[in-house]
Amino acid sequence: MVAAGAVGSIVEYFDFGVYGYVATILATHFFVSGDDTAALLSTLATFAVAFALRPVGGVIFGHLGDRYGRKNALAGTVVLMAVASGLIGVLPTYGAIGVGASALLVLARCLQGIAAGGELGGAASFVAEYSPPKRRGMYCSTTQTGALGGSLLAALTVSLLNETLGEEAMHDWAWRLPFLIAIPLGVVGLLIRAKLHDSPSFRKVEQKDEKSGAPVLEALRLHRRALIQCVGLSILLFSAYYVFYVYVNIHLTETVGMDSGLAFWSTSATLAVSTVCMPLFGALTDRVGRKPVFVGASVAALVLPVPGFMLFEMGPGWAISAHIVMGLIDSALMGAAFSTFAEMFPTRVRYTGIALGFNIGSAAAGGTAPYICTWLVDQTGSPLAPAWFVIGTAVLTLIAALTLKETAGTTLRDA
Repeated sequence: MVAAGAVGSIVEYFDFGVYGYVATILATHFFVSGDDTAALLSTLATFAVAFALRPVGGVIFGHLGDRYGRKNALAGTVVLMAVASGLIGVLPTYGAIGVGASALLVLARCLQGIAAGGELGGAASFVAEYSPPKRRGMYCSTTQTGALGGSLLAALTVSLLNETLGEEAMHDWAWRLPFLIAIPLGVVGLLIRAKLHDSPSFRKVEQKDEKSGAPVLEALRLHRRALIQCVGLSILLFSAYYVFYVYVNIHLTETVGMDSGLAFWSTSATLAVSTVCMPLFGALTDRVGRKPVFVGASVAALVLPVPGFMLFEMGPGWAISAHIVMGLIDSALMGAAFSTFAEMFPTRVRYTGIALGFNIGSAAAGGTAPYICTWLVDQTGSPLAPAWFVIGTAVLTLIAALTLKETAGTTLRDA
């Protein structure tokens, strides 16, 4: 049960994460400009487009998951993500077909966004509904461990390709390989999820004929407070994720001047430590509660980003250490998130509620984060500017965390 949720998320977020790690290369192949920063901003804008579609994916797959079962919806997200990622791997470049290449890249990213929008809400619902109440935090954290593990696998893949084939080959043709790997990974994910059985909670609702006829409308009508809290709690989670695990790689190479290979390894080390620590944070929420972990992580995000970005300028050792410490902020948030979200909604709309609230937060602060940070540095000339973006989102999540009612250890509601 836990493995099926985590493995599927690994596959999905490997596919989704690769784009961010080769963004500077894609800029040269799909957007033509005499200004390197403008080309990179175009690539990051396309990165952000996928996040605008994530709430749509949440609604689509949330409806399927709440009406027809978690299993079928989760199988569908894996297939769609593999197809979209494989498409990027075979796209002709701007030099071959002109602006059509840019349009096709945007289309593929839109499909990735829809698939990603349906993934974690379903995986979290599925795992939460199987988990014992007193260990739900630890078990639910594995879905995010899978997501972070997928991003780690993406970073390691790009790093190894860069090391073994060289920067010239990577810029020329090898950037396609991680996207093509998505196809066999998608097949593996589909085979694993095809063997799943829907959770006891969903089957009980189904047997009692209590499934929602229109999950998204019911969530909006009856669970608005939970949705707003879910959005608020997700904002820092996403800004921290895409600043610390995606943008910082760009920042270290483009702004600080670090060797690209070393920057990739810094990102990989940060992801590895965060992945290992995430179940520990999940288990911590089972002991002390969800709310204290959210509040503590939000306060850390108010205090640490400015000194962290200052340390990036102090040499590789300090930079990597600061990178790892800041990554732990997001690890704590992700360790607490999905048990909290699952406990906010009843079974009949749980998939939709989590997917919609979580993905609205992602659209607001996730996909835009690398773009905004790159733009802020370009406009202000200050390498500390991205830290203030993280701090701003931390204020919003802290407010949401302070409104939480503690739910650790409670029984999930069905209706």
